[in-house]
Amino acid sequence: MAEAHEAPRRIGEVIRQARVLQRRSQRDVAAALGYHQSKVSRLESGRGTADMRVLRAIAHELEIPPHKLGLAPAPPSRTAAAEPGGLQRRTFLAAGIAALGVASSPATSRDALVQALLPGSTLATASVPRTSSNVASLRNRVGAARRLFHTCDYATLERVLPGLIADLRCASDDGTADAPVLSGLLATAYQTATSLLLKQHDQGSAWLAVGRAMAEAERSGDPVVLASSVRVQAHVLAREKHTGQAVSLVRHTAGQLSGSYDRRPPKYLAAVGLLLLRGVTASSSGGDRSATAEFLAEAKEVARYVALDQPDAWANFCQTNVALHEVSALVALGDAGIALQAARPLTIRPIPVPERRAALWVETARAHSQLGRLADGYQALRMAETCAVQDVRRPAVRHLAADMAARDHRRTLPELHRFSHRLGVPA
Repeated sequence: MAEAHEAPRRIGEVIRQARVLQRRSQRDVAAALGYHQSKVSRLESGRGTADMRVLRAIAHELEIPPHKLGLAPAPPSRTAAAEPGGLQRRTFLAAGIAALGVASSPATSRDALVQALLPGSTLATASVPRTSSNVASLRNRVGAARRLFHTCDYATLERVLPGLIADLRCASDDGTADAPVLSGLLATAYQTATSLLLKQHDQGSAWLAVGRAMAEAERSGDPVVLASSVRVQAHVLAREKHTGQAVSLVRHTAGQLSGSYDRRPPKYLAAVGLLLLRGVTASSSGGDRSATAEFLAEAKEVARYVALDQPDAWANFCQTNVALHEVSALVALGDAGIALQAARPLTIRPIPVPERRAALWVETARAHSQLGRLADGYQALRMAETCAVQDVRRPAVRHLAADMAARDHRRTLPELHRFSHRLGVPA
């Protein structure tokens, strides 16, 4: 019985790996085949793989050898025994590593980050000193990585994360009394990698990173680190449209950590608050208004007792961040007019963290776009660009700009088309 369920999952993984290797979205592949995006999503999750006609079509579109989808016998091989389903272990791993690449990043940085996320001791750290086991030094480096994320310097962050993760793993392997602390720092580094990869829409690598984060968080025994890892895991789940599971995960974890906010330290409160905000994002993206209101109310309660809103803070949580997520939730729920009203006072409020400032203007652009106000949406995107250039060049924002330009059929906004072209996504 287990084998009957395992084979569809393997086929789905082969399809996903092939698609990611070609750097194509589910929507793109589905459109080429004349299907809805949900069809490809179901296939990649192992559902609907019994339809040979669909499998043959997707094998042809993604250039997948038929035997890897069970459409033909596996060719004879002189290598070591193949994994069940016809995929050689070495071939599968090599394809997985290649599929984790992102076109917008230098190959060397991406290869190093992927290598750092892989299990085992094959980290390529020849250029990274491995003697820095001092906990204070490593903590400072983790803090610096977090600042790079909050200031949207994603290119630099991708370069420094591999060496940081390698040194943290090396220090953790020494078996010192500081092992729980080092596990907590390593979990935070993996969390940061997960967030970066989600910004780049690289869900395959994000799953790998968040799995490592959860394992290290459990080793640390620190509820703050665990809450933060659960938060990024919920983010990955929601990004893959598993919003129900994400909401349940956040609700369960937050339920264990909530209460007595007036007696909790700032880091604890920030971790709980950010976890609740992830619940807001997941529930609103799934159209669950009740859960969205529930998470927002609890996050506002936490924000009464803590305010961490600087780029150099361990975490960015405060009343302004709660308000920003409320705007985002309103946009996700289709309440664009109300979202713009909620965003208006925030646009004149000081927001020290560039990533948060950019997010406000991007959500404002989405709201304008929903209302058909393409000129206002374009101006909001330009404001986001002034806050964080690299954040505007992430796939989600580039797709928003391209969609807006495509809807300007009469090309009444040439500046919008030039902006979209400059982002590399002409309509």
